[in-house]
Amino acid sequence: MTYQKTPEALAALTEEERFVTQESGTERPFTGKYNNHFEAGLYVDIVSGEPLFTSSQKFESGCGWPSFAKPVEPANIEELRDMTHGMIRTEVRSTHGDSHLGHVFPDGPREMGGL
Repeated sequence: MTYQKTPEALAALTEEERFVTQESGTERPFTGKYNNHFEAGLYVDIVSGEPLFTSSQKFESGCGWPSFAKPVEPANIEELRDMTHGMIRTEVRSTHGDSHLGHVFPDGPREMGGL
């Protein structure tokens, strides 16, 4: 299957969805609709539809944003060096949609790989 960002998908984004995914913004912690969502399912990129994470890899990190231990398909995730805000971090973006997904931190559950 081919995944790509489309003008229609971009036009359907809310202001906050556009800010977070397309402008690498950050929503306020504990406010996102998926923060407390733990039902079984698949999380896909909002603009390309590419599969990103499954609920079986979601964990409660306490940070206020959805946290996942590993992607469904590693080829659908890109990790980039992020040196903004006086820190060196690893930003995570979707490969085909180029959506900002968050950052990787080394304090995840050990039994899930630690990231």
